[in-house]
Amino acid sequence: MLPILLKTLPFFALIGLGYWAGRTRFFTEEATAYLTKFVFYFALSAMIFRFAANLELAEVWDARLVAAYLWGTAFVYGIATMVGFLRGLDVQTNAVEAQCAVIGNAGFLGLPMLALLFGPQAIGPVMLVLATDLIVFSSLIVILITVGRDGRMSPAIIKTIGIGLIKNPMIVAMALGLLWSGLQIPIPDPMNDFLSILGGAATPGALFAIGASLASKTTERIQIAGWLSFCKLVLHPAFVAFSAIYLFNVEPFGAAMIIACAAMPVAGNIYMLAQHYGVAPQRVSAAILVSTALSVVTLTAVIAWVS
Repeated sequence: MLPILLKTLPFFALIGLGYWAGRTRFFTEEATAYLTKFVFYFALSAMIFRFAANLELAEVWDARLVAAYLWGTAFVYGIATMVGFLRGLDVQTNAVEAQCAVIGNAGFLGLPMLALLFGPQAIGPVMLVLATDLIVFSSLIVILITVGRDGRMSPAIIKTIGIGLIKNPMIVAMALGLLWSGLQIPIPDPMNDFLSILGGAATPGALFAIGASLASKTTERIQIAGWLSFCKLVLHPAFVAFSAIYLFNVEPFGAAMIIACAAMPVAGNIYMLAQHYGVAPQRVSAAILVSTALSVVTLTAVIAWVS
């Protein structure tokens, strides 16, 4: 495990540097928001497009891998939901907690980290995880919060979900890259260099932004944060591993990548959703902070195991 720790340590050191910058106010919350926007809309999108444009859809798509990830994720989602209802939570709060239990930081942390540790071949499986999270579970939380609040399903919810997906730069970059690849259009050298330089900013920028954003997070409801972190860092990778290895017989490298993705700490975009809808943002904040701190050990252990 020590060799893997030495490889993952620089990633967490960048997160730590960002946390220091945010905590000392060297990087204000406004600066962090703009850095996050740059990474989200430009650097990470350039990285995804460049990799997708150099892949064929047949190389990326793996029905077994998607089924294994979906099964493992849905099972843990169900556990978190059941525990939430036993605790007397309403539908909206339960939806937010269940989201924390299964949606990891595959975009800002998983994609740059796994691409550097395992090479470009990691991009395909990670993109499938990202697409599943964004299309299936990000849609599900919006539906549950809206239905829980209004008491009914309306066409406006579908419209909101559709617009959200179309506006998501990761989904757009992925789709355009695969379309470019499908049309077999060669990427001109100047364009490839541009995407390479811009995409190169994704890894340090994303990790620094994660750390700086953590500086504004609180640790209220620490017991709930501990439970959600346990779901995310232990139960989620365990059930995805069981599903990938024993139920769907996913090829070893793809299985390793989705297990590593499942071991990522709670994603920051859940906090934005919780804040937008006014549903339990404090407990999401605590879950992000606690799970990211614990992932220094748990994520390293999972990556060492799948390696």
